[in-house]
Amino acid sequence: MYARLYGGMSSKEPPQATVPEAPAGAPQEPAQAAASAPAVPELTAGAAAILGGDEAQLLQHIQALEVEGRAASQAARVVEEVIQHKPLLGAPHIGRLVKLLVNGPARGSHAAAVTLPLLAKVAPAKVARHLEVLREGFDKVSEPAKDGMVRVFIALCIASVAYQRRVIDVLEKALAGAEAKTLVQWAELALPALKGEPHAQARAVVEQRLYELPKPQAQRIADFLGVKLRITRP
Repeated sequence: MYARLYGGMSSKEPPQATVPEAPAGAPQEPAQAAASAPAVPELTAGAAAILGGDEAQLLQHIQALEVEGRAASQAARVVEEVIQHKPLLGAPHIGRLVKLLVNGPARGSHAAAVTLPLLAKVAPAKVARHLEVLREGFDKVSEPAKDGMVRVFIALCIASVAYQRRVIDVLEKALAGAEAKTLVQWAELALPALKGEPHAQARAVVEQRLYELPKPQAQRIADFLGVKLRITRP
């Protein structure tokens, strides 16, 4: 009876509504976007305190880099985080960082190699005051420290062409002696930063090394320079 009144009710479940998929490239919902975003490393307590206004602590951490040990490792992370977030906070300590880069213990020198290129971008004149110390120390330092110095020199050249002639001899030496993978990195940074004759000098050094490099690095540099590698036969 009830079936006849209501037109024959069925025992089947009613069809479920389907939610259409978002087209490719459509903006994500906030929850989805947050889930797919890369995690941001959490700051150390020391870095957070300094960035929060207790800037006097930065000097204490830089001084801790002058002695090797666990405290230096912890201090290095704080110093790197602070200067990466607010480079100008490190400007008053450039002299100490230069000394660490040239003569400091390994962890302190590495921290200086990370931070000084950032400082050369925001305070090039203050870094350039120590240019002779950096130039003279290039041959004596570790490979990570050399990398830091090269990046400092490149940052100065970008800041002003006036620094090019003061650093081109060291950049030529660096490009001539770098191992293959390092040469790729330095060439791709240094050549666009140099102008005129210094650019030609540095480019000549890189081109002269093409046929002594492993094929992958040689081809990458050749592509970057816009030249064709000649096929050499034994």
